[in-house]
Amino acid sequence: MSGNRGCIFNSLLFLIIVFVPLLGHIIATIMVFEDDHSFAGTILWLAMIWLVPFLGIFLYLVFGQRRRRVMFGQPSYQQHQPYQQNQWR
Repeated sequence: MSGNRGCIFNSLLFLIIVFVPLLGHIIATIMVFEDDHSFAGTILWLAMIWLVPFLGIFLYLVFGQRRRRVMFGQPSYQQHQPYQQNQWR
């Protein structure tokens, strides 16, 4: 009976080691396609994510995202019209 327990543990460990990073890569790929990168930028980020396993995803999350997001309930100020200094002349 104890032989089966080791087999189940090894199977679960294999599933965690293989499918958790694979799921992370798929999520990062979806994020790249949703951002507004150029065609070359999209291809380069996808190559970085899939060819450099953990560092590529980390670099994309830190440097590659271009979305304008609302942080902590604050509005995005880039959607407003720019201030015109000489408006009354």
